[in-house]
Amino acid sequence: MKNRFLSILAAIALAGIFAGCQTDHGAYLPENATKNNYEDSEQLVLMDAMVQHSVTSPGIQQTRLQDGRLEVAANLRNRESRRIQVQAQCEFKDGQGFTIDSSPWNTVILTENGQETVRFTSMNDRAQRYTVRVRQAH
Repeated sequence: MKNRFLSILAAIALAGIFAGCQTDHGAYLPENATKNNYEDSEQLVLMDAMVQHSVTSPGIQQTRLQDGRLEVAANLRNRESRRIQVQAQCEFKDGQGFTIDSSPWNTVILTENGQETVRFTSMNDRAQRYTVRVRQAH
């Protein structure tokens, strides 16, 4: 009985070893790399469905300051007839789209059907592009 138990246990162990010996075939490409990849191409992105329903942006303005830093002003408009609270942040990017500077998240209170301008200034003169990001405030 003891020998039979040990032989069954050994067979299970061998099956597990051989089953785990399958080789992988190398690296894999990322899936859906371009699907919903708006942060690389758009100047303003809405980070969740609630904000997408509630907020729009009628305009964004960019200005170079005298010291070379980039200043971005984005108008955020509340599309609802109730007061909402969102957070906005700006990712400043180099010419290839890599983030070189990020502003902190700022809380913005939008009154009923109201509009507010949020301003962001890069920390250095290397910023060439930007993405303003808006998310729901918790």
